[in-house]
Amino acid sequence: MPDQEWPPLSPLHTGLRGRCPRCGQGHMFDGFLKLRRGCEVCGLDYSFADPADGPAFFVICFACVPSVFLGVWLEVQYNAPLWVHLLVTGPFMLLTCIPPLRPLKGWLVASQYFYKAEEGRVARRAAAAAPESSSETALR
Repeated sequence: MPDQEWPPLSPLHTGLRGRCPRCGQGHMFDGFLKLRRGCEVCGLDYSFADPADGPAFFVICFACVPSVFLGVWLEVQYNAPLWVHLLVTGPFMLLTCIPPLRPLKGWLVASQYFYKAEEGRVARRAAAAAPESSSETALR
């Protein structure tokens, strides 16, 4: 199966569901956020994937900030006691921060596969093989 041609699948569709970005059938995760070594259906090796802190960044921007604003608003508007913050702000923060981590990580991994993203490399030319440019010649 590894030699088979695979149609391009949407990173949004496969990533949010936690499915293999190549075949769309195999699982991407082994646990909540741990990536598998590879797809059990098509054999795609997930070693290319490096989402780093991407999911956490999106969660901080779109979930944690509103949660903090809710807590500050409760405090300023109602002078809420600590137990109200624990019962309202705490669960709100957990419900808006934890569940999106897995779909966002899946989307980032699937996007890396879809767009063939790799770690950057410096291209170096051999000094003898590189032709002189006109600006280098003009400086002499």
